[in-house]
Amino acid sequence: MKKLILASNNQGKLAEFQSLFDKANLGISIIPQGELGITDADETGLSFIENAIIKARHASRESGLPALADDSGLCVPVLGNMPGIYSARFSGNHGDDNANNAKLLTELAPFRNGTPIVGKFICVLALVRHADDPLPMIAQGQWVGEILDAPRGENGFGYDPLFYVPSLDSSSAELDKTTKNALSHRGQALDKLIAHLKQGEFDRL
Repeated sequence: MKKLILASNNQGKLAEFQSLFDKANLGISIIPQGELGITDADETGLSFIENAIIKARHASRESGLPALADDSGLCVPVLGNMPGIYSARFSGNHGDDNANNAKLLTELAPFRNGTPIVGKFICVLALVRHADDPLPMIAQGQWVGEILDAPRGENGFGYDPLFYVPSLDSSSAELDKTTKNALSHRGQALDKLIAHLKQGEFDRL
C-alpha cells in the first residue's frame, strides 16, 4: 500500500478525497497531515495553483513522502471573482463557514435584482513526488451554479448551503454524497488526477 500525504485538515475535504480514492481502488493510503503533526502551510500565493503547490510542497517536506494538496474556493463574477482564494477566510475567521456565508450574503445584497447571481466553485489539485519536485501533477475542476439568498440544506461544508444547482433544483448542501462527488469541482479534479494515477503515474513517484 503506497502512502500519500493529504495536505489538509478540513474534515469535509478529507471525507470526499477518501471516498473517491477508495472507489478508484488505487492501492494508495491517504494520510491526513494532521496525523503526523504537520501544521497548515502559509498560503502566500495569488492563485489557486500557487497555493495548492505551496501546501503540497510543505506537507511533503515535513513528511518525506509524496503529497497531494487541494486549493479551492468560490468565485462570484459580480464581486470581481471574490472570495476566490480567500474563500476559507473571507470573513476574517479562517474556516468559519457561518461567518463566511453571512459575509457573502451581505456583499451580494446590492446585486439582488431578480436575476440569478452566478457562482463558480473552483478546485486545483497539486501532487508532488517530493518537496522540490520540478513538475507537480496538476488537475483542475470547475462547477458553475447560482448563489442563493439564504442557506439551504444540512450536508456538505463551506459555501455548499448557498450554492444552487438549477438542473437539480437543489443546493450543494441538499445533495447526497454520491451525487455531489459526481458533479462537484473537487470530484472533477480528482477524476482527472485519478485517471493519471491509473496510468501508473504514482509508480514513478
